[in-house]
Amino acid sequence: MRAIVFTELGGPEVLHLADVPAPEPAAGQVRVRVEAAAVNGWDLKTRAARIPGVPLPEFPAVPGLEVAGVVDAVGDDLTGVRPGDRVVGFADTGGYAELALTSTFTLVPDGLDPTRAVTVPVSAEAAHRVLRVLGVTDGETLLVHGASGSVGELAVQLARRRGATVIGTASPANQDRVAALGATPTTYGPGLVERVRDLAPSGVDAVLDTAGAGVLPDSITLRGGTERIVTIADPAASDLGITFSSGARRDPDELAEDVTSLARGELTTTLGEVLRLDDAARAHALVESGRGGGKVVLAP
Repeated sequence: MRAIVFTELGGPEVLHLADVPAPEPAAGQVRVRVEAAAVNGWDLKTRAARIPGVPLPEFPAVPGLEVAGVVDAVGDDLTGVRPGDRVVGFADTGGYAELALTSTFTLVPDGLDPTRAVTVPVSAEAAHRVLRVLGVTDGETLLVHGASGSVGELAVQLARRRGATVIGTASPANQDRVAALGATPTTYGPGLVERVRDLAPSGVDAVLDTAGAGVLPDSITLRGGTERIVTIADPAASDLGITFSSGARRDPDELAEDVTSLARGELTTTLGEVLRLDDAARAHALVESGRGGGKVVLAP
């Protein structure tokens, strides 16, 4: 099968198309003929440099954490799914390929395009995880940094479901987008503390940083300490005594609920550019530049 691989660490240019053996499903897995594979920040990190505490990938490595497509083979001990079903889930093998394996997945509702469905798994998992860590509840005020990003936009919507008031930081170009999600928008940069205090005179109860844009010191000032501040993007967290949340909790029931909500219009995600599989290097460059316009997706 065709897949995007890299055989050394480096920039987007190390990604190239190659023929690799097709994976075979083990017990509990399905093999998917990939219709859409999302490009995530983790793909870029593991391609670009060695990550402390994370072993180097086995070369040739196929990137890609989430896939949507049509089941073409089912492993043993698996019921409720059969060849021909369309599913979306977390890839057990690299998703930038014609075929991929997944063991945490859900059926894609009729009418939901796979390029839309594939925007959900990683971002929704991260949003649910950090809201649980923060313990956001009805009546509280949550500050979300990077509220227009893939994780931020879902965190805003899920926090609103919990009954929270949300203030979301984003670039000037994305203020309307944040407001449409149900948050009160404001911008980054000098004066952030004063702007947030004007919007929340009683203070903020919790802060989520999805942007990694150096906002943690201001967040500490707004909270009056480091409690109930979580980042998924700023490595300075440990030096500041702030929680850095990582390590996915892959829950198929939660994924099914979120994909169904997306299909019903109860949740929204932002789809950016959809590119061909052999445009993977361009896709990575787009994501690194911040000009992807939403979740960038490869469509084999």
